[in-house]
Amino acid sequence: MNDAAPGNQDRAGDSPSRRSVLRTTAGAAGAAGLGLGALGGTAAAAGTEGPETTAAPPRQGPTMAGVPFERRSTVRVGIVGLGNRGDSMLDPFLAVPGVRVVAVCDPVKAKTERAAAKVVAAGRPSPAVYANGENDYEHLCERGDVDLVYVATPWDVHFAMARTAMLNGKHVGVECPVAMRLDELWELVDLSERTRRHCMQLENCCYGRNEMRVLRMAHAGKFGELLHGAGAYNHDLRGLMFSPTYYEGPWRRLWHTRLRGDLYPNHGFGPVANYMDVNRGDRAVSISSFGTPALGLAEYRAANVPPGDPSWKETYVASDRTISMVQTARGRVIRLEHDVSTPHPYSRINSLGGTKGVFEDYPARIYVEPDHTDDRWADFSSYAGEFDHWLWKEHADPPGGHGGMDYIMVYRLTQCMRLGLVPDFDVYDAATWTAPVPLSHASVKAKGAPQRIPDFTRGEWRRARSGVDSVKPG
Repeated sequence: MNDAAPGNQDRAGDSPSRRSVLRTTAGAAGAAGLGLGALGGTAAAAGTEGPETTAAPPRQGPTMAGVPFERRSTVRVGIVGLGNRGDSMLDPFLAVPGVRVVAVCDPVKAKTERAAAKVVAAGRPSPAVYANGENDYEHLCERGDVDLVYVATPWDVHFAMARTAMLNGKHVGVECPVAMRLDELWELVDLSERTRRHCMQLENCCYGRNEMRVLRMAHAGKFGELLHGAGAYNHDLRGLMFSPTYYEGPWRRLWHTRLRGDLYPNHGFGPVANYMDVNRGDRAVSISSFGTPALGLAEYRAANVPPGDPSWKETYVASDRTISMVQTARGRVIRLEHDVSTPHPYSRINSLGGTKGVFEDYPARIYVEPDHTDDRWADFSSYAGEFDHWLWKEHADPPGGHGGMDYIMVYRLTQCMRLGLVPDFDVYDAATWTAPVPLSHASVKAKGAPQRIPDFTRGEWRRARSGVDSVKPG
């Protein structure tokens, strides 16, 4: 087993230098017309003004589909961002065997100190601390003893951090969304192929117990030929977005002043894309999005925020509810919803339907023939014994947040790294699941006009391959 820094060599041969990747990537982006400037309020600025902007640029290196990690005995992790999400995810990284947190980074020094103390309290060596300004993450990425950089920062800097990690020879896992612009998604795809480093959207909802059970049932044919699915992020975040302490500044609320569409599609899109083998036999080809007026945040501010608060200078444009319809190459339909600005019980919808029946979540219920014939919803838990994923059978009561799926995700990712396996999802999935961010904005502005979703795989989607419905390692 090899614990050497992974930036030196892999199955594809020597990794290119950071300088050569920067130079070649910049040239390719310019040639493909992807230097789109700052993201503004127009479809053109979002990189979606016409079909030419979604055409696949020339491949920058061999595909990363099906490329395994380098085998190693210990996975050495650097964590960038120690706010609510980063701090909570430190726990599963410390709980999973064979993982060592070697470095932590956040511009707020107190957060790095708390994280370092947590690592030591878990009986591990004290990690290196990077708290010297907004760009100190670059020094963490330069370390020779980091195998995986985990990014849990505000969305604005996800792209830059993922890019820096790969340029320094590190695999990188990024919280949702992986980037905010179409040209940035393409650059991450190109960099992953050139550097031979994996760039993964760490979508924890793909590892939910219900999601993994539905996935295995779909692959076993329980729903017949798949026809439609739906996913969402409907979560009342008004109080948190206006809280002076929950987020480090107003960064999340400010995105509601910039984009009109679905700001957070991954939780809903990722699981349904897995059910339908998107990028593994099918692909998402277009999206049409429709948005309501943007009223919820302003009404909440009027009722709850005192005059003189800086938020009173903000004008909100993001639709309170965005509804998007995604069409796949095989003719299937995926409905996506996003609503964090109005009162609503939490729901990711999480539904799947086919020629033999349907599953719907929140609450979980199922109706599939020939098991059910009375036109009444049935108990989904009755399928646990036969169809629960081996990860949930092996870890029936996982620790950590979000019902244990955070732990399952970290366990599986680091297991793949230790054993030298192919990751359950890759940069093509990250780009596909995030593409609705800029594309839904463009579609809403164009009154629902369809936007082409790029084929980030450049044709690899036609090849069936494994994903989250994995086989337990021997």
